[in-house]
Amino acid sequence: MVVKPWRRTVEMLCLVTLVFASAACSQGGGPITLSWYINPDNGGQAQIAMRCTAAAGGRYRIETNLLPRDASDQREQLLRRLAAKDSSIDLMSLDPVFVPEFSQAQFLAPIPSEAAATLTAGVVKPAVTGATWKGRLVTAPMWANTQLLWYRKSVARKAGLDPATRPVTWDQIIRAAQQAGTTVAVQGKRYEGYTVLINALVESAGGHIIENPGAGADRLQLGIDSPAGARAATIIHEIAHSGTAGPSLSTADEETARALFQGAHGGFMVNWPYVWPAENAAVADGSLSASVFADIGWARYPQAIQGTASRPPLGGIDLGIGQWSHHPDLALDAIRCITSVENETAYFLSDGNPAARAEVFDVPAVRKAFPMAPLIRESLEASAPRPQTEFYGDVSAGLQRSYHPPASVTVNTPAAASHFITQVLHGDRLL
Repeated sequence: MVVKPWRRTVEMLCLVTLVFASAACSQGGGPITLSWYINPDNGGQAQIAMRCTAAAGGRYRIETNLLPRDASDQREQLLRRLAAKDSSIDLMSLDPVFVPEFSQAQFLAPIPSEAAATLTAGVVKPAVTGATWKGRLVTAPMWANTQLLWYRKSVARKAGLDPATRPVTWDQIIRAAQQAGTTVAVQGKRYEGYTVLINALVESAGGHIIENPGAGADRLQLGIDSPAGARAATIIHEIAHSGTAGPSLSTADEETARALFQGAHGGFMVNWPYVWPAENAAVADGSLSASVFADIGWARYPQAIQGTASRPPLGGIDLGIGQWSHHPDLALDAIRCITSVENETAYFLSDGNPAARAEVFDVPAVRKAFPMAPLIRESLEASAPRPQTEFYGDVSAGLQRSYHPPASVTVNTPAAASHFITQVLHGDRLL
């Protein structure tokens, strides 16, 4: 990703001193520049910016500015700038979990109701839910993400499992990995990816981390101290103590999990669809054998309770307009371009990030590049967002602290986590 620098000293001065008056930071003649703050990717968003700049016909140009890699760091940087009423943020790529917080703080410019219908047409429902706060669309889904179960066909076959045709449970894949001397790769590092795992397990067991989304801190009802929460904690405990999680579970992120899965003892893994082009690239550069690649299968996220359909995690990126942007109408026009079927298709193909619009999954080029495209769409439509609350940062950090390291998790963890998070929300404890 090439991040274009501030082009003039006065602009840098405006950034450093947080003086954002349009007269001081004006870019002079030529088309208006819209600043789009993006999360790191493989360059796909910059390419979309170039295409939408061309499509604008000289009315504006889109300049990308790179945010930190970690989602929590992205949140912090954007919040600080928006709290300072930074008018340079025209567009921002925002993790859906932070949408309620940004909207509640009135850091997002409103999306007109007539535009909302266009921006959500054909978008998978959970992605629309994640872009909505208190009954109003406040961001536009750009891409939607979910996790699949990736598995070695040979390992599953030895255990008598056929995940491609019959749902499998966490208990089954842990037992299969134990019998075969292989691994179950998950994300167990103390970061947002671990919250993704916890939430998906609770949701798949029929529960919710927050029972009344949108409630204030004093009325927020946590649902983790429940049978569903106990089942989720049991699964984490079993993964950690089964001997199948590998030596780096407590520091494992997506790439650590992928390395474990494609290693000599790989068996099962939950991870995002970017895995497929990444494994293709690994074959091309010789770091993964063609025989291992041919042995990789995919299926829906494992069931927490046998016979109860899983709720795969929902991820992705939404597009928000900065409240203090001087060009909200042009920013909205840019969002229409960025989230078009054509650009969502191109982004899926270039960066491996699934589209929010369902019709993209039927595009022949997408089906060719991602043979599991129908499963990704099915998983997205069944996915569960993480808790929607303006206090998400505290809730997520509280979960990570309470459930880490994974080996420490027991059936008593949900009650302890619930108590701790409640104290944090009430101002009685610090994270």
